[in-house]
This record gives sequence, C-alpha cells and structure tokens, in this order.
Amino acid sequence: MKIGLSTYSLLNALKSGEMTVLDAVQWIADNGGEHMEMVPYGYTLIDNPALADAIREKAAFVGIELSNYSMPADFIQETEEAFEEEMKRVKQHVDIVRRLGVKHMRHDVTAFTIPPEKMTIQWFENSLPLIIKGSRIIADYAEQFGITTTIENHGFSVQASDRVQRVLQAVDRPNFKTTLDIGNFMCVDENPIIGVMKNLPYASLIHFKDFYFRPYDEHPGDGVWFKTAHGNFLRGAIVGHGDIPIRKIVKLIKQSGYDGNITVEFEGMEECKAASKIAMDNLRRFWLET
Repeated sequence: MKIGLSTYSLLNALKSGEMTVLDAVQWIADNGGEHMEMVPYGYTLIDNPALADAIREKAAFVGIELSNYSMPADFIQETEEAFEEEMKRVKQHVDIVRRLGVKHMRHDVTAFTIPPEKMTIQWFENSLPLIIKGSRIIADYAEQFGITTTIENHGFSVQASDRVQRVLQAVDRPNFKTTLDIGNFMCVDENPIIGVMKNLPYASLIHFKDFYFRPYDEHPGDGVWFKTAHGNFLRGAIVGHGDIPIRKIVKLIKQSGYDGNITVEFEGMEECKAASKIAMDNLRRFWLET
C-alpha cells in the first residue's frame, strides 16, 4: 500500500502560479508522498507532450510513482458524430497516459455538472447504452497498452455504488474497474461506509477525502459549500478533520486485503499545501494505528 497525492489537491497553488506541476512532483516527494495522481487542471498535457516527458522523468528522479491519470469525459452525446469525436478525444488522453508510463486511468462517462433531472435513475438507464459503448471502446483501446481504465463514483449520475456496479458489470472488460472514492458517495446522500463496503471488491485505486456535512435545513452560511443530490450541504475537509468516519473505512479497507495505491484528495478552504501534508500524515497514522 502506497499513500500519494492528487495534483488536484494543489490546484490553488498551480492556478496561482505559486508552483508548476513539476514543482508538485518534487513537493509530493519531499512531503511523504509515495506516488502522484495527475488531474490535468492547472496544467495540460494533451497539447504538451514535452511536459508529459518532463513529469515522467522528474518522478523517476525523485523516486515516486505516477499512479493514475484522471480526466473528464461525457459519452452522452446528441449525435453519432459527437460521440465519435469524444471517443477520439479520450483516446488521445490514453496516448498521453501511455507516454507517461502510467498503467491506470480514470475517465468520467457523463458531464460532471448536470441538472437534477439528469440525476434520476430513469435518465441513468436511458443513458446506459452510450455509457457502456463508450467505456468498452476506451477500455479496449487502452488494453493493448496494458492500461486499466476506471470509472469513479463521481459526477452525480454514476455516483451511487449500485450504479457504478451496474456499469462495471455491463461493460464486462477485465481491465475496466472502479476508482473508489470514499467521500463521493455523500454527494448523492449514500452512507460512505456502505458505499465502500459494496464497491471495494471492484476497486483498483482508492481516493481518500473528507467532507463537513450539514443537513438541508441547517444552512451553514458562507464558505465553499455545495449541495448534494437531495439538498444537503458538503464542504471539503482535510482527511481526518471532517465528518466521514475515516478510521472505520481504513479498517474496512485493511480487512479487505487491498494493497494498491491510495490517493489523498483535498478540496477544502485551507491553504492547499499545508492541508495536503496534514491529510497524508493523518491517513498514514490512521493506517498504522488501525
């Protein structure tokens, strides 16, 4: 088991120009991270293969693994031409993953920001044929390079544990699995312990994040809060500071025998570098204590 960090956790520093993605590689290594997950916000690789090469070389130099590449995608297109264009775009990202020497990739299957009517089970079922078709095409393309593709419980439509399993079983590809995010079940008001218990057998990567939770009728006031599918309030927290029972989930994961990579994600209001360091340290402590 290796604990690492997503570059998304350092997004504020990347966007402000305080650090580059190459600085992030060094920072993660210097602060106890054993691997780095790439989320191309604050930088791009698809139009900058030289940067991809530099990241690969920098990670090898500082001695950390490049564990995963996560990207947005939307397979629910109005026309066949638009669908094929999206397949072409995602395949280009698979090519970048190959160039990086990474063997694991997460892609979405629907747009992340969707209206309430697209969060329903009916819309999900109506969209399922395109989700399956697109996921199979990308998994089959990636398979020739030895790359595992995954969906995450992410994006409101395919976020509940049963919906993730529905897609996994329908796509039915040995290199198509799930990136299991322990916190994202809360975005669709699913108990994170139950979601983790149900989807752990299908996980090839695990994300650890934390949230502060407030019920729908207790507005928390100003801050970077967002609403769940049913109107409750969530705000990103440092792992171990929020309302997710992190220690119980660590225990579940250890008991399952999972020994793959674990990625820390931070998306809260605190300064991102300090928060990311505390989060990685907390998770390592919980793992050793459990």
